Amino acid sequence: MSAPTSVLLAGGGTAGHVSPLLALADTLVRRHPDVTVTALGTEAGLEARLVPARGFALRYVPKVPLPRRPSGDLARLPRNLKRAVDAAGAAIDETGAQVVVGFGGYVSTPAYLAARRRRIPIVVHEQNARPGLANRVGARFTPFVATTFSNTVLPHATRIGMPLRREITTLDRAALRPAALAHFGLEPDWPTVLVTGGSLGAKRLNDAFAARAATLSARGVQVLHVTGRDKEFTPERPGVGAPYVVVPYAERMELAYAVADLVVARSGANTVCELTTVGLPAVYVPLPIGNGEQRLNAADVVTGGGGLLVEDAQLTPDWVDSVLVPLATDGDRLTRMARAAASLGEPRADELLADLVERAVDGRRPGGAS
Repeated sequence: MSAPTSVLLAGGGTAGHVSPLLALADTLVRRHPDVTVTALGTEAGLEARLVPARGFALRYVPKVPLPRRPSGDLARLPRNLKRAVDAAGAAIDETGAQVVVGFGGYVSTPAYLAARRRRIPIVVHEQNARPGLANRVGARFTPFVATTFSNTVLPHATRIGMPLRREITTLDRAALRPAALAHFGLEPDWPTVLVTGGSLGAKRLNDAFAARAATLSARGVQVLHVTGRDKEFTPERPGVGAPYVVVPYAERMELAYAVADLVVARSGANTVCELTTVGLPAVYVPLPIGNGEQRLNAADVVTGGGGLLVEDAQLTPDWVDSVLVPLATDGDRLTRMARAAASLGEPRADELLADLVERAVDGRRPGGAS
């Protein structure tokens, strides 16, 4: 197949869009050192910081909110969308992009429309089980559609998994565990639970575990609790027992995964895919707001035996006592769950998506036919 020379990646706003974008960018450069990779984003999204930090060029498009009810934004939508499509088109023209790869969100819709106008191939990657509007539009324009989960419904879709950074896909948890334990000030002889609500934290998780810190220590369950910035607390501990370590943020999440035997977390798409890729059993607590996508994100791994799903309202201090402690101290059950979780991971998703990009540039159908 022909090597791509210039690729435009569209996605931003949240880590769910930016993380797979960067994973694909790294893979394309690893395969084709001379390729020009340009990202398309907004000035207010995470991409404004993360993309340049990774060494890739970033072009901006205006953010175009899609109003859910009549408002002034609705009246301005045609003008705002035109400005965004024009900006995306200029990025395509000025970089000589041969293909546009979209990851959803505000940025992708104008990129898809600009690419279609220029008859540039489009590749779509949908990270969530329930696709957003941008990718529902984009999937109508191209046969090159990839999804993270098997239950995602989009035209022409093929499940490839979630493109992840190499620190996760190549993680050897057992080899890294001693150094990771020392990094966090944890001890090697206790079963370890990682509690994380992501970079912003999760109040429900923080409150329930803070209320049971002393109990967990006394019952021999070691905890690494990532609370989110400015949400730290000082855990109560008995005189003896397992450590309970609180940190606001984990700069190297692979170290947190290396110490963990069980994870309690929200079920964002990135989290679910990282945990299955590294083979960690988990208790998933879907965000109780939104369109229900977090529940769907965890469906395959829960059905496959690699995790449990607990409703947000049910995650209480009493639940920690009655469910979490028995699970965390049942080594045989955790081993079975870890094996099931690992069977659902896809560490090569970045490579599979790069394959799809190359086929689009080469003018081949996704299955290999020209």
